Amino acid sequence: MRIEEATIEELQGALCRGETTASAILEAYCARIDLYDGTLGAVRERNPQAVAASFKAARTRSRRPLEGIPILLKDNIATGDSLQTSAGSLALEGAKSRREASLVSLLREAGAIILGKTNLTEFANILALDMPAGYSSLGGQVRNPYRPGVDEKGLPLASPGGSSSGSAVAVAASFAAAAIGTETSGSLLSPAQANGIVTLKPTVGLLSRAGIIPIASSQDTAGPMTQSVRDAAILLDVLAAPDPLDPATLGQKRPPLYTGFLDKEGLKGARIGIPSDPEDPANDVYFGPLSPSERGLMDEAQEALQDLGATLVRANLPTAGWIGGPATEMAILNTNPHSRRRYRKERLSLVLVYELKHDLEAYLRDWAEGTQMRSLADIILFNKDHRDGALRFGQDVFLAAERTRGDLSEIEYRAARAMDLKSAREEGLDAHLHRHRLDAILFPGARGAAIAAKAGYPSVAVPAGFAGEGDGEPLPTTVAFTGRAWSEPQLLRFAYAFEQATRARRPPSLFPPLSSGRQERR
Repeated sequence: MRIEEATIEELQGALCRGETTASAILEAYCARIDLYDGTLGAVRERNPQAVAASFKAARTRSRRPLEGIPILLKDNIATGDSLQTSAGSLALEGAKSRREASLVSLLREAGAIILGKTNLTEFANILALDMPAGYSSLGGQVRNPYRPGVDEKGLPLASPGGSSSGSAVAVAASFAAAAIGTETSGSLLSPAQANGIVTLKPTVGLLSRAGIIPIASSQDTAGPMTQSVRDAAILLDVLAAPDPLDPATLGQKRPPLYTGFLDKEGLKGARIGIPSDPEDPANDVYFGPLSPSERGLMDEAQEALQDLGATLVRANLPTAGWIGGPATEMAILNTNPHSRRRYRKERLSLVLVYELKHDLEAYLRDWAEGTQMRSLADIILFNKDHRDGALRFGQDVFLAAERTRGDLSEIEYRAARAMDLKSAREEGLDAHLHRHRLDAILFPGARGAAIAAKAGYPSVAVPAGFAGEGDGEPLPTTVAFTGRAWSEPQLLRFAYAFEQATRARRPPSLFPPLSSGRQERR
C-alpha cells in the first residue's frame, strides 16, 4: 500500500490484514522524509528508537488504537528519551526532559510510534516581534509544500503558518500518519490553513499540557494535526484524559468516543453563525478583509453548508472590533532588523507576556535537564552571547517578559485576564451563540483564532479549497467551526459532514508518492 494520504484507519486495516507491517510503514515515511525534507525543513530530529518500536509493534497481536502508527511531535513536547526538547532554540540545544509529557505517554500506551520532533517557530512564536512563521535558530526555516520557494533573505515566499509549522507541513507532505502541535493563539489553526490540513484546537483543559514548553497556561493547549477529520477524532479519543499534573483537565467533559459523532448528515438542522454583516462594514472584521478569491471560496463553503441542511445566521460578533482592547494589550518596541515595522511600537497580549516568564521558568525548573538554562534571564543572556546564531530576529518579547515580576501578582495582569474573559467569552462568543441560538460559528481560515483562544474554546479546521490572487499559484485554506467549551463532538460532526461533501483537500503536487515497492511486506 501507499502511505501517501493514507488515513490511520486505512493503515490499521492494512496491518490487520497482513498487507504490510509497522516496520514497512515506518520505512516508507522515513523514505519520504529522506527525499523531501531537505527542501521543506519540517522534521528537526528523527527518533533513533522508532525502528525498534516498529519491530515490537510487528510482533504484537494486539490492536490498540494507534498500534504501529508513526506520529511526529512538535519540538516543545517532552519525550523523556534521547530526543531533545528545545523549542527550536539554540539556548536549549541538547536539552532533554526528566520524563515524558503526559500526552506522549498516552500515545505510547495506544501503540503509536514516536517518529521524531518537528521544527516550529522558535519558542512557539513568543521570542521576537514579526518573526517569520516556521523559523527557529536551531532548526532553520520551514517551507510551505505548496510553494516552497524563498526570497533573497531566505524567507518563505508562502508562509507555512505558525507556530506548529513543522507539524503541519509534515502532515501535508505525508511524513507521518499524523502530528501533534500546540496553540496559544492560532498556532494550530494558522498552519492548518497554510497547509490545507485538519486540526482540532481543543477546549483548554481537554488535553494535558504537562511536559509542554509553555507560553501561557490560560490559553495553551496541544492538538492533533491530520489529513482527515476522522483521524483527528481518533487521536482525540486517545489524548483527552484527566491528568493530575494539569489541574485544568480535572473538570473536563468528554464522550466515550469522539469517532461516534462523525456523520455525513451531521449538518442537517444545525444553526451555523457567519460573523459577517456587510451592512456594518466597520465591525465586519472576519469576512470583510477577505480578498476576492478568498471571499469566493467562503461563499462556496456557505453554499455547501446550506446544501447539507444547515441554517446560516449572518451577524457581526458584538465585541470583535475591540477584542484585545481596553487594558488587554501592551506596547513593545520592535527592533527586529528584518521587519518592515522596525522601530515602531507593536501591541501584544499582556496576558501572554506576563504568563510567559512564570510558566517558562516553571518548565525549566520541573522538567528540563541537560541544559544550564534555568530562567528566562539565562536564555536572554545566552542569546546575547550567541547573537549571530540566536538573534537573527531579536528577542523583544522575551525582554518585555523579563521585566515582569514572574509571579502573576501584578494588578495589570489580573485586569487584562479578566477583560479577556469578559470580551471573548461573556460578551463575545457566549453572547453571540446564545442570542442567535447557534450551534457553532464558522470562521474563514484562522481569522477567529484569537477570540477562541482567549475564551479557551474549541475550534475544528477543515480544508475548504484553494485561493490566490495574481500570478501566484493558489494556496490552500480552511474553514473553522468554533463552539462553546467541550463542544468538540458537535464541531467534529459538522467538520466531518463538510469534509465528506466537499473533499477539498489536495496533496502538494511537488512531493508526489514514491515507488510502493519499499512499502510492501517482504
